[in-house]
Amino acid sequence: MTPIPSHPRHLLSEVIHQTVRFSIVAALASADSLDFATIRDAIQVSDSVLSKQITILEQAEILEVKKGYVGKRPRTWVKLTPDGREAWVNHLDVLRQIAGGTSATQN
Repeated sequence: MTPIPSHPRHLLSEVIHQTVRFSIVAALASADSLDFATIRDAIQVSDSVLSKQITILEQAEILEVKKGYVGKRPRTWVKLTPDGREAWVNHLDVLRQIAGGTSATQN
């Protein structure tokens, strides 16, 4: 019989934990939504890197992407889904547990 994993790292979101995706979700956590260029500039990645990582997060239903126009210029807006916001909070909670901090769920 295999032991049940008990270390908190097993509770981390594999999707969110990658550094660029972590940075994207962190930037969105404090905003209702952000446009593509604002995220790109804030986390200092190329358009192609950001686009690929947003696609992964969107497929995991962490983010919602909306496309539209401002005047005649195309724009892409990104926001966390309710499930994505919950996943972010849980991910941070697990990181705090690993770091030896207090868990929000223990309070």
